[in-house]
Amino acid sequence: MQFLEELRFLKEQLKVNEAIDLPRKFDNIVVAGMGGSGISGKIFQELYSEKPVFLVEDYEIPNFVSKNTLFIGISYSGSTQEVLTATKSAVKKEASTVTISAGGELADHGDQHINIPRKDLQPRSATGYMLTPFLRGFKICSESEIKEAYKLLSDLDGDHKECSKHAKAIADAQAIPVIYGVRPFKSVAYRWKTQFNENSKIIAYSGSFPELNHNDTMAIAKTYRKKGFYYFTFSPQDKRILRRIQVTEKITNSKFAIIDPKGSGPVAQTLYLIHYGDYVSYEVGMLRGVDPTDVSLIQKLKSEISK
Repeated sequence: MQFLEELRFLKEQLKVNEAIDLPRKFDNIVVAGMGGSGISGKIFQELYSEKPVFLVEDYEIPNFVSKNTLFIGISYSGSTQEVLTATKSAVKKEASTVTISAGGELADHGDQHINIPRKDLQPRSATGYMLTPFLRGFKICSESEIKEAYKLLSDLDGDHKECSKHAKAIADAQAIPVIYGVRPFKSVAYRWKTQFNENSKIIAYSGSFPELNHNDTMAIAKTYRKKGFYYFTFSPQDKRILRRIQVTEKITNSKFAIIDPKGSGPVAQTLYLIHYGDYVSYEVGMLRGVDPTDVSLIQKLKSEISK
């Protein structure tokens, strides 16, 4: 499958009917995932607030993990060292354990396994497969919002001229993208950052309002090579955050590209913004003449550390 087809396949993944089975009783949730597989956990943590959610992006799990924990291990390949190690530890601690993968050793562990039906995608292109079981299992949104997200993604597949304009501006200036998220899209800003890393093969940076106003504000105004950065943020629902964006632009003499999150609810809006960033990062890569599917250095690193 060509990478552009992978991008366009995101909407079809929303049709998956798999759902995480929730135990009768649990006090907290731990989600382990790395890279493109781990982004669904970050999105879930931001959308869900009924119980504490802790993210594991390492080999070790928190000491509080117990039989009262719902542990979810995600690895597209099913062979990610960090996730396998963390999941085995959770099983030993008798946590209710769910695994999500397209096979691999991870599928052999835990109480429930959710199988990703496609094995020919980049992990970062399987976000729908990994996120939808959270949405359905935790009832984060209605089926109508998922259908709305499908239409929004379809429309963006048909017309993403605005994405192309941003991509050209970044490539022409050889700029470093800086993506500042706003609640509930802080995880989306991080997703954009990693998509620029892998799809475009460029350094990118992510942060969020209002936290950045307590540190980044000085750097935006006075950094080296000030014109070498391209700033994005998303239209906030909170008027206080909108005011912060406006004042930040003014006092730092900077301009932010503000992307409007289309959709009637946070899930549809999140998926729309994710797809928007997919296209911008993909097109920057195309303008640079790089292969968005090339992850050879990541594979080399995994090979070297496994010796």
